[in-house]
Amino acid sequence: MRVIFGLCLTALVLSGCNTVKGAGQDIQSAGQAVENVAQ
Repeated sequence: MRVIFGLCLTALVLSGCNTVKGAGQDIQSAGQAVENVAQ
């Protein structure tokens, strides 16, 4: 039971990291678009 819980927790943490990374890239892209419009 502990092994299954550990695997689930690890999967959740890793997917969370990927989600945050993707959100950061989206925000960066939006910022660059605004910067290009301003120029």
